[in-house]
Amino acid sequence: MSTKRISLAFFILIAFGILLAAACNSQTPAASPTTGIQESTATTESQQAAANQAITTGRIGNEKLAPELKAISGWLNTEPFALEDLRGQVVLVDFWTYTCINCIRTLPYLKDWHDKYADDGLVIVGVHTPEFDFEHIYENVEDAIAEYGLKYPVAQDNDYGTWRAFSNRYWPAKYLIDKDGYIRYTHFGEGAYEETEEWIRALLAEAGVDLSQQAFEALEEREFDPAVYTSDSATSLTRELYAGTDRNYAAVQFKGSPPYVRNLEFYSQPDIVLDYNDPGNYENHYIYLEGNWRNAEESVVHTRDTEGSEDYIAIKFYATSVNAVMAPPEGETATVVVTIEGQPLTQPQAGVDVMWDDAGRSYIAVNSSRMYNVVEVSKFAGYDLKLSPYEEGFELFAFTFGGFKKAQ
Repeated sequence: MSTKRISLAFFILIAFGILLAAACNSQTPAASPTTGIQESTATTESQQAAANQAITTGRIGNEKLAPELKAISGWLNTEPFALEDLRGQVVLVDFWTYTCINCIRTLPYLKDWHDKYADDGLVIVGVHTPEFDFEHIYENVEDAIAEYGLKYPVAQDNDYGTWRAFSNRYWPAKYLIDKDGYIRYTHFGEGAYEETEEWIRALLAEAGVDLSQQAFEALEEREFDPAVYTSDSATSLTRELYAGTDRNYAAVQFKGSPPYVRNLEFYSQPDIVLDYNDPGNYENHYIYLEGNWRNAEESVVHTRDTEGSEDYIAIKFYATSVNAVMAPPEGETATVVVTIEGQPLTQPQAGVDVMWDDAGRSYIAVNSSRMYNVVEVSKFAGYDLKLSPYEEGFELFAFTFGGFKKAQ
């Protein structure tokens, strides 16, 4: 047997061991409903406290001068500028990417702050640092900015130059910079909106802005379903699930959190077409494949046209909302049939991107590379979900989840 084959066999054994251990021990880390961070390693409360230690007591000489925006490949809603050009103003740098659900849920607050305080000297700079290859495309970012109605400047950080300059690790991440160019406040993930706005107002006041006649009315934050708060991993809020070999093989190699795809054949070799067999017995926190798929670096790719739902991606999720990052075949629209507990979604269960055909089947028309809202249910519980594409070339990149109470 060659060295290459020995290494491959050893790799498969490692993958099998990790998957088996995860199945037996059910110790998959739960996604925290209180952080709302998309990252490689979740921040802890102590890390957040350490990050803010130097700024909670005002200027004491150890704040960090904000680094410059670096290696920006494109600008939207603005002409190019440097942070140094904004001295005298308060600047909020927001790292985001347009398929990140945690980022998307912060956008209403950013828009509110822009509307309230732009005329008083607040400059919000959205630094769009992409997670997936298609998020590098200028037109895709431009479409997302139009969809979400963003009016503040956005810089494309395609090469992660500014991300590295800030030593950033998170989507979303906010860095609040005072009139002299010093970072005075940071927040990673969702939440702390009222606290962030209080800092905005305080730093504007330091810059000489009188806000005494402007009432402080923060936007209301959404509440979590009480069932989200559980210590049982098997029924906890489903973690973000990645479909590509990049994240899955890394999970196997570094032996941290278990990988996301449960089919063992997925780990035999990257970037090959296989006929997958759904192992069944779905557990929370995993992806299951059935039918013909290619395991690409960032996604799983459907590799044949079908007339029915014989090929599918299945998950068991615990959440109140499910989103999927998906892409169509180039120049086409993919029809993806969606079922929950083996049945079409009903109107009260359906996300905003779900439609129904004449036969009553619920489906999503995937016509661009973006995040699609698939499920919105009123009760936090466990549900089986299947996505069945008909077209060759359809891609699924990731699933994201929410545990909020459903808006009335």
